[in-house]
Amino acid sequence: MEHTYFFAVDLGATSGRTILGCLGDGKLELKEVTRFPNHIIEACGHCYWDIYALYREIINGLKTIAKDNIPIRSIGIDTWGVDFALIGKDGELLRNPYCYRDPHTVGAPEEYFTHIPRERVYDITGIQIMNFNSLFQLSTLHRNHCTALEAADKILFMPDALGYMLTGKMVTEYTIASTSQILNPRTKRFEKELLDVVGVREEQFGRFVFPGEQIGVLTEEVQKLTGLGAVPVISVAGHDTASAVAAVPAQNENFAYLSSGTWSLMGIEVKDAIINKESYEQNFTNEGGVEGTTRFLKNICGMWLLERCRKEWETTNNSYSYTELIDAALAAPAFRSLINPDAPCFQNPASMIKAIAGYCKQTGQPVPETYGEITRCIFDSLSMRYKQIFSVLQKIAPFPIEKLHIIGGGSRNNLLSQFTCNAVGVPVMAGPSEGTAIGNIMLQAKANGLVNDIAAMRRLISTSVETVSFEPQNTTQWEEAYHKYLACYREDI
Repeated sequence: MEHTYFFAVDLGATSGRTILGCLGDGKLELKEVTRFPNHIIEACGHCYWDIYALYREIINGLKTIAKDNIPIRSIGIDTWGVDFALIGKDGELLRNPYCYRDPHTVGAPEEYFTHIPRERVYDITGIQIMNFNSLFQLSTLHRNHCTALEAADKILFMPDALGYMLTGKMVTEYTIASTSQILNPRTKRFEKELLDVVGVREEQFGRFVFPGEQIGVLTEEVQKLTGLGAVPVISVAGHDTASAVAAVPAQNENFAYLSSGTWSLMGIEVKDAIINKESYEQNFTNEGGVEGTTRFLKNICGMWLLERCRKEWETTNNSYSYTELIDAALAAPAFRSLINPDAPCFQNPASMIKAIAGYCKQTGQPVPETYGEITRCIFDSLSMRYKQIFSVLQKIAPFPIEKLHIIGGGSRNNLLSQFTCNAVGVPVMAGPSEGTAIGNIMLQAKANGLVNDIAAMRRLISTSVETVSFEPQNTTQWEEAYHKYLACYREDI
């Protein structure tokens, strides 16, 4: 089989990579081309993304490919959800996009619900109510008379904005749009009733596309900058979780997934959106998947907790590796302190270590002090939160959940994977760790006719990647710890 090369841009909330994928002889191989930080810029009372820095890093990755004379067939971009860029009538970006962690949307949902009730918003969109969803960002900008929004001709979500910078073509990709809380999953269109409140029109978004459609080709400017020709840019599953879920090496449909990274996203893949009283009360979300599927899931604060603690330790010249943290966590007492990872106090605190200590104090628990105790607290608590969400999925899923697939960077953490397995009580398969990049590349392969459908994609992936299997251990002990977690669980701290 001829070897075919694809270029994936995978941007997360803390870092980004460019990846070269090679498909041949029934196998997929990946090679990291570049890796770079994705910094949040804090200025003038707001938090921004540096979209020009991200564009520059994409160009650098493409230059490397051109220098090595690698004949890439196409390019695909995936990013985190909800954030967007504003484009003027002259085609210029009006300012750097706001970061979803900007505090300007605190209280925004409640204000919006004075116009359209909460229940109605959820019934239309099936999206988990979170203050940073695109709908509430737009509502905040509209309410504050944001001059950039008032002047905007187009609104492009992050992967679409970067695709525009490469091709000059403006599109709105379905999976990334589905994170916005503007899209109706039944009609797969933006809902005018919701947009009217924020003074935005459907025409202000780009041409609607689905995973696998071509956006355009590299502009002459980008061709000059990189040394490449008119390489097509493919609209993959632009939301990184959608790309990651497409890479789950599942043997059948009876699985749940946990995409583990800065955020953890736990859910199931279903044919139609699940929007009912129970999903509303549990605040679950329905986001777009590939081939018309819906990702019914819950967003959970993931390794953000530990990443923030690591940054604090680094300021005191304590740069702990993940191996050191895992070893220290394993040596620390189990279930000594448990937190709700999704409590408001952990969203973007000045000090994550102090936020964890404050939660434990308010719930009458011992305060973790050493880096091992803090890491163990985070791992134990994430496992318990996963069990909490998994239990709801088991009740709502239209099929029996036989296995949990952990994908993403967190799948490399064997200790947390075993803890998760112990907590949820079903077999766990961890891997691939590069699920998002793999999904991105395989959707490009599908667009180029090298695989027929998602089932074929998953079969090829299962033969190309290494996974690690886990079986539940000490289930009685973990069930007892779960009751302790529920006793300490708070949503208002």
